[in-house]
Amino acid sequence: MQTEILSNVSNINSTTNYLEILTAEATARIWVYSPTIIRVNITKTPDKEDTSFAVIQHPAGDFNYTDDGDRLLIDAGGVKLRVSKSPLRFNFYTADDKLLSEDDPRFGVNWQNERVVCYRKLYPDEKFIGLGEKPGPLNRRNTHYVNWNTDASKHTISTDPLYKTFPFFIGLHTGLTYGLFFDNTHKSYFDFGATTDDEMSWFGADGGDMNYYFFGAQGVAQIIEDYTWLTGRMEMPPLWSLGYQQCRYSYMTADEVLGIATKFREHQIPADVIYCDIDYMDDYKIFTWNKTHFQDPKGLVSKLKEMDFRTVCIVDPGIKVETGYKQYDEGVEKNYFATYTNGDKYVASVWPGRCYFPDFFNDEVKEWWGSSFTALTEPGVEGFWNDMNEPAAWGQNIPYLVKFGEHYMHEVRNVYGMQMAIATYNGTRKLLGNKRPFVLTRAAYCGTQRYSAVWTGDNTATDEHMLYGQRLVNSLGLVGMSFTGVDIGGYTGNPTPELMLRWNSLGVYVPMYRNHAEIGTNMREPWEWGEENLKVIKKDIELRYRLLPYIYSGFYQSAQTGLPVSRTLAIDYTFDETVYKHKYHNQFLFGDCMLVAPVESTTLTAEVYLPEGDWYRFSTDEKYSGGEVYKVPSPLTDLPVFAKAGAIIPMQSVVQSTNDKGDGILELHIWNGDEPTSFVYYEDDGVTYYNEQGVYHKRTISFNPQGKTVTLSAVEGSFSSKFTQVKLIPHGFDKEVKEQVVANSNEEVTINI
Repeated sequence: MQTEILSNVSNINSTTNYLEILTAEATARIWVYSPTIIRVNITKTPDKEDTSFAVIQHPAGDFNYTDDGDRLLIDAGGVKLRVSKSPLRFNFYTADDKLLSEDDPRFGVNWQNERVVCYRKLYPDEKFIGLGEKPGPLNRRNTHYVNWNTDASKHTISTDPLYKTFPFFIGLHTGLTYGLFFDNTHKSYFDFGATTDDEMSWFGADGGDMNYYFFGAQGVAQIIEDYTWLTGRMEMPPLWSLGYQQCRYSYMTADEVLGIATKFREHQIPADVIYCDIDYMDDYKIFTWNKTHFQDPKGLVSKLKEMDFRTVCIVDPGIKVETGYKQYDEGVEKNYFATYTNGDKYVASVWPGRCYFPDFFNDEVKEWWGSSFTALTEPGVEGFWNDMNEPAAWGQNIPYLVKFGEHYMHEVRNVYGMQMAIATYNGTRKLLGNKRPFVLTRAAYCGTQRYSAVWTGDNTATDEHMLYGQRLVNSLGLVGMSFTGVDIGGYTGNPTPELMLRWNSLGVYVPMYRNHAEIGTNMREPWEWGEENLKVIKKDIELRYRLLPYIYSGFYQSAQTGLPVSRTLAIDYTFDETVYKHKYHNQFLFGDCMLVAPVESTTLTAEVYLPEGDWYRFSTDEKYSGGEVYKVPSPLTDLPVFAKAGAIIPMQSVVQSTNDKGDGILELHIWNGDEPTSFVYYEDDGVTYYNEQGVYHKRTISFNPQGKTVTLSAVEGSFSSKFTQVKLIPHGFDKEVKEQVVANSNEEVTINI
């Protein structure tokens, strides 16, 4: 195997928006995208088209650099890149010249045949967070990962790779932060000092360019904001998708689906979504309905809508090889499927049997796929669940000879699921007109947040999977995926009643709140656990609905800044060493103001770390001083959740679905604190895209502890709030401070506490 290491600079060419550097091995190019983002691309094929599946922004304008003979300096304003010429190495600094990250001087960027790798110096106190859906601890130091989207059925808490690829991480050392996005869709590798005696970290791929974006902003939240500016941010989801979701593989008949929905309403358990897994189809053929058990899809969906349920249906990419099947015939006629290099269509077996796979890298195929959703949208379906899109095939090992248009499988496997999600989103958005579709995908790549929510795949009914799943959700938030979920209760296996109660209570604080299980497991709808347990499950689901004004505002924040709804404590408390300890690294903030401590179902007294500041137990208002570890009660009826001092949490009355307007009172819960705080409250119709035309209701709610006032700013936007009154509910104040109710005026309102 031949090894080449990037050597000395032989020539430098400057253009209007990038710098080109030549060596004997490769061509390096440098762009500035913003004051804190610099891109480096090192390629052996400089004439090929420069494209990205993830990046939606363009480089900034005029490019400037200085040359002092031995080094080049590119100063973007908020980050600096110093380029050593002999040999060519890339070293990044803050605006005030603190070293952020540097190439290993010996190895830098190098090649072994097609494989390209970048070795970087490892600092003694350096931590790493990110990479999205990956096993292991919050701090990735001394771990190694592979990105190769895989149908990881029955995965354990140490399985790698899993379903998704997010080659973006954040480095932390000496009080500094930086980010790095390796935009390469080949099978890729990240080693954070696991195999180099703590000398180096390294990342690379089996082919393609050494192509990365370096983020120099100081602060994890600022880096996430920059990364999601570069790769895009989520749209506001339909409000109903934030309610409780009930799923199973499978509800076998339309009558069973209606029976489940009816029981939710009979028990007065709030819920918004019910799923149809693969058995709603005719012989598992995509875009069909089972003619025996789901013979009237429109009637089914209409009856569900009458009960205020939305329907989500699963779709897989595999198109059954069967003459007379519409999508098969059309795809064959128009050459829409993946092929071998000789033009033969690639065939693999999945649920329908022998299948062809659409070439989602072809815009015409995307359009065709999207238009096929009329089979679901015409009956009234508004949610679309993309599964098996790694792509999965029984046996897993899809040959590298398989091509999608001009792309070989080994080049684009990691982005196939994203392309399917794009096709699904674009098609269903068009078909639904002004309604927001809900799209859910199992496989993903950076930028998928623009089109789809994700869930963490086939987990297991164990305490360790519950805790691990929350860590995955928190890590996905670091890579721009705010709308995330897990299968509550575990997809495989049967949870104990205690585990179901605990997991359901944690689900209140998971962005996508879905109960799901595989075929052959015990039924696990809320009423399946006995009367006493049902009361607990119902209470927690009701709490989720009471919190929807807070949660929806949190999603607005995600859509504006990229900051996730479920946030590892490493975002807000980056250099607090305790948050990285294994005892506490599952803890997270839910929105701006709430700290959640996941606890095993067998643990009724929990050890919880509260970071700096004052905190209040959400359920009791008991006050705690931060920076300490506490042993707190954690009965199955009360998960440890804490409100930050100064927290502003808007809530509502219990409703049965997001269609239920409730009592018209917006509750503003305020927890006493010493520092001024504020919260951006956001509301719109939750269904349409009128919000993009200014039809929304937004205002800043501020708490002034010195003046003992709460101020609601004048309303921005033309949407009329569903709340006609505001009820101020104080927590942690003197006993004489009482609840107050005022009219919900669009003008600025100040309330004396």
